[in-house]
Amino acid sequence: MTLICLHTSLQNMVCVLALVQLCLWHFNGVFGDEVKSVSVMEGHSVTLHTDTQLQTHDVIEWRFGVQGSFIAKLNREAKTKPFISERLKNHVEIDDQTGSLIITNITTQHTGLYQLDIIGKTVQNKHFNVTVYAGLSVPVISRVSSQCSSSSSSSCCCVLCSVMNVSHDVSVSWYKGKSLLSSISVSDLNIRLSLPLEVEYQDTNTYRCVVNNPITNLTQHLHITQLCHECSGLTFIHKVVMCCAVVVFLMIVTTLLIFFIIWKHRKTLKDYQTGEDEITYAQPTLCERTTHKPESEMTEVLYTYYSISTN
Repeated sequence: MTLICLHTSLQNMVCVLALVQLCLWHFNGVFGDEVKSVSVMEGHSVTLHTDTQLQTHDVIEWRFGVQGSFIAKLNREAKTKPFISERLKNHVEIDDQTGSLIITNITTQHTGLYQLDIIGKTVQNKHFNVTVYAGLSVPVISRVSSQCSSSSSSSCCCVLCSVMNVSHDVSVSWYKGKSLLSSISVSDLNIRLSLPLEVEYQDTNTYRCVVNNPITNLTQHLHITQLCHECSGLTFIHKVVMCCAVVVFLMIVTTLLIFFIIWKHRKTLKDYQTGEDEITYAQPTLCERTTHKPESEMTEVLYTYYSISTN
């Protein structure tokens, strides 16, 4: 009985040691090998190179994610068409000569760990950590008086640089010439990132707002003369006073225009009446006109109407 128990214990120990050895091999394959980091912008293409001289009988397998989901396979000895996972068929290709994995029109969903297994006389493993960055939005610079400190609001222009729908590892920075003034970054997705800045009205320096990620950047320049003219920095009371002054001025101009139209109309009417008074009509006069004819004929009297008009 003692021998049986001892034999069983030895078997259990061997199984445990074998399991530990397998785990060590697995972790050595994942964490012992160098992981190559690859960064790419969304919508672009990226190639994960095998960088290995393949043999005729080699089998290349590509896996994705921590769970190692199978995505592509190439059997060079069988000379068959490469197998591509149905889920990634529209994005993934495999080079039948080198075994490299080509990802086209890549999206942020393709971010993650890729594992390459080259199975031949020996097994080679390589790992790629792919990070896909979403496209950047052009920064927008706007004036915001509420961001100004009370002590400098009368002499400074307060602006805000904003970027919408930022992705991870995005930062927004203000530069004065080549010098960095301030910067802010975020790791969350799909939020608005804003950074304020105060400048003098008469400042002639060059300011720019830059939004960037590890791959690319976009720049927007601040035009102080256009965005920060002093009139736009008036307080609410000043604006009300100016509006009232404009209204009063328009009322005065309108009143004068109405008076001028009335005066012009009256003058025209008066001139017309004066012209009528200067016309005098004379009474008609009937004049008798006798024609000499033979006595045998009756006398014919002709009357002529004369109208005499005098001014």
